[in-house]
Amino acid sequence: MADAAGGGRSTVGRWAVLAACVTVAVAVYASGLHEHLDFDTLRRHRTGLQQWVAGHQVLSVAAFMAAYAVSVAFSVPGAVWLTVGGGFLFGTVPAAVYVVVAATVGATAVFLLARYVTGDAWRARLGEGRLGRMVARMESGFRDNALSTMLVLRLIPLFPFWLVNLVPALLGVPVSTYVIGTVLGIIPATVVFSSIGAGLDEVLARGDAPDLSVLWEPVVLGPLLGLAALAALPMVYKAWTSRRRAP
Repeated sequence: MADAAGGGRSTVGRWAVLAACVTVAVAVYASGLHEHLDFDTLRRHRTGLQQWVAGHQVLSVAAFMAAYAVSVAFSVPGAVWLTVGGGFLFGTVPAAVYVVVAATVGATAVFLLARYVTGDAWRARLGEGRLGRMVARMESGFRDNALSTMLVLRLIPLFPFWLVNLVPALLGVPVSTYVIGTVLGIIPATVVFSSIGAGLDEVLARGDAPDLSVLWEPVVLGPLLGLAALAALPMVYKAWTSRRRAP
């Protein structure tokens, strides 16, 4: 009886946490705040933002990192513009550090929340059927190459950032591996967008808008693909050795 009661309370707690997060997410979107995360907002408020940062250095960094972590945790559109804005206000290297830390905190919060809310119940519900066996194979493969897979997914945005936050939690990836893969994987793109922001004053002086498509230019995308290929080598090697050992 005690175990059943404990299990019931745990389930209610999980639903309560999920409901609270959904409520906050709906409130954020309903407020329309995400609509202001764009170039026009930076252009119109650049002087005021610069003055505020100059007069409140510690507070401005804390506020920026908190806003970034929340935007990642609730998958608010416009994180790229936050990164550009960080580069504009703090400089390339400081902004890259702030963004990587804040994004990792927000992504890890989603990861931990997904793990807490889902628990192991979802696996049990799949049973031993075809879908259950397929998920089990995915879980085994992801876990065996967790760090390499995380690095590839973070280095090259093949899938939405929020999806890469959730799936590892469902497939049993260790927290430490998830954090390391996230930190290392988001550094290159973060530095690129922070550097775009650092040069924003010159862009605005010309009356232009920053070109965010630079991430897909060969000079930037090439090194990212190279890093992703290096990250994938352990997976390729494991697959190759497994096939050689197979009878």
